[in-house]
Amino acid sequence: MKRLLVLATIAAVAAIPSAQAGPAKDPGVTATQVVLGGTAPLSGPEVAYAPVARGADAYFRYVNSRGGVHGRKIRYVYKDDAYDPAQTVQKTRELVQQDQVFAIFNSVGTEHNLAIRPFLNQTKTPQLFVGTGASSIGDAYKRFPWTMGYLTSFRGEGAIYGRHIAKTMPRARIAVLHENSDYGRDLLAGLRKGLGAKANRIVDVETYEVTDSDQNAQMAKLKASGANTLMLFALPKQTIQAFIAADRLGWRPQVFVNAVSVDPFVMNVARSNTNNRTTQGAITTAFLKDPTDPALAKDPGVRLYKRLMRKYLPGHEDEVAHIYGMAAAHTMVDALRKAGKQLSRNSLIDAATHLDERDNPFLVSGVVVKTSPRDYYPISRTRLLRYDRGRWKQFGGFLAVR
Repeated sequence: MKRLLVLATIAAVAAIPSAQAGPAKDPGVTATQVVLGGTAPLSGPEVAYAPVARGADAYFRYVNSRGGVHGRKIRYVYKDDAYDPAQTVQKTRELVQQDQVFAIFNSVGTEHNLAIRPFLNQTKTPQLFVGTGASSIGDAYKRFPWTMGYLTSFRGEGAIYGRHIAKTMPRARIAVLHENSDYGRDLLAGLRKGLGAKANRIVDVETYEVTDSDQNAQMAKLKASGANTLMLFALPKQTIQAFIAADRLGWRPQVFVNAVSVDPFVMNVARSNTNNRTTQGAITTAFLKDPTDPALAKDPGVRLYKRLMRKYLPGHEDEVAHIYGMAAAHTMVDALRKAGKQLSRNSLIDAATHLDERDNPFLVSGVVVKTSPRDYYPISRTRLLRYDRGRWKQFGGFLAVR
């Protein structure tokens, strides 16, 4: 009996935290390092988004060369999910449970982030500045407070196109190609909202799956509808396929391309395969600087981008999706700084929901990264651009993305 009492006493004492040990720290944080994790399609059908992760990594390396954040170097572990949500779930669990990351950052894809959101919110792991502008992410902050996207609202972007068409194209007959996902459906819903009473101008809607081999059948149906305006709410690979299919059909509609597929590299591929017949005059929105624009050659942010590309990613300067990754990484660094020296997951979420970032060098001047506990859309301004002889050119002023 005495032996049992002694053992019970020892167990009770062992269960009491040591006063010298202090409070338990979150995973992935030491006095000298913070570990971030994420997934990206380094292979598979949407490998055009691989630069998003590599660009972010380059910016973190630059920050580390300047001392890091509050004396901590950032280690960014990103894994290939081949743009497959099932792999996103598996790789994210590995990052949290095995690699012990502090937060998930910059993971690419709407369906992919939706797939990992329940797990990350259950474990209270920040899921920040991820590659989506879906309303199913941005509007669900009360239920999933640990998750925040980075792209402008897809629904808001679609509404901008709708308002522009309603105002300037009275004879538009609209055909829509969109991905069969929350991403595509949000853009379509926004388009209808922006068109308002003119939503009946939409004469046909076709969808695609990421696994489809091409867009030929959908484009043939859209042309047959008699449309003179084409909305491409599609990822880079499918956008290129759609441009080429339209050209082969001899169809020359006014094309609108959603912002996730307007990388100059993507447009150059489409342009070179169609002799610029279908790409000329295309319209989009963008909030990032275009480092291929000669007018921005002396811009400090573009010069920084080019310097980092030469140092960390030589030979990839034409894939300017890297600049998106750098912009998101800049915002992440800002959040880490605001989270304070006593870094925790709670302090990071608090910082991420109180941003007012006006100095992001990779965003168009005048675009602000601003959040609140009730606003999980960090970027709410953009501008319209038109594709003219191989280059995107702005027309008009800033527009609210809501």
